[in-house]
Amino acid sequence: MKTITIEGQLRTEHGKKAARQIRSQENVPGVIYGGAQEINFYASAKAFKPLVYTSEFQIAEVSVDGKSYKCILKDLQFDKVDDSLIHVDLLELVDNKKVVATLPLRFVGTSVGVKEGGKLVTKMKALKVKALPKDLKEAINVDITTLELNGNIRVEDVVAENMEILNSPRIPIASVVMTRQLKQEEASAAKDEKKK
Repeated sequence: MKTITIEGQLRTEHGKKAARQIRSQENVPGVIYGGAQEINFYASAKAFKPLVYTSEFQIAEVSVDGKSYKCILKDLQFDKVDDSLIHVDLLELVDNKKVVATLPLRFVGTSVGVKEGGKLVTKMKALKVKALPKDLKEAINVDITTLELNGNIRVEDVVAENMEILNSPRIPIASVVMTRQLKQEEASAAKDEKKK
């Protein structure tokens, strides 16, 4: 799994004034939760970019004060005016402690319905799961080869080993819909049948 290294500095002062001071130097304050203790730190805004501006699931290796923490992204805050990153919450990965993570979906195979002229419509890009850190992976593969025209794959159809899927089981994640061309072909075929 892809790991990003972030060099952080321990935050000694807290409060709005201290946070503003950190941001004015193009740094972003953050907190690491989930471990033995909460770690308040800051790092350069550039260091967070590969972790924040991606659809990939990845691990952040954060070095603060000589210690290293393996983390995943928990929450982000952006400025309402200029949309810049202003705060990052990370969750420390502890070997025997389950974490909640959002994993991207990767659709594999070619659907039967698409081969018949339908169009694949993806309705969800990721699923929320609860798992031990060792069971987390970059993406959850969803096999769509048996997906037929006008068919759906729902959350309950996804197989994710050693993970508990937290999304509602009945929500469709992908379907194959009929294209306009296919509808027109069917309509003209039906007209031809009537003429006979």
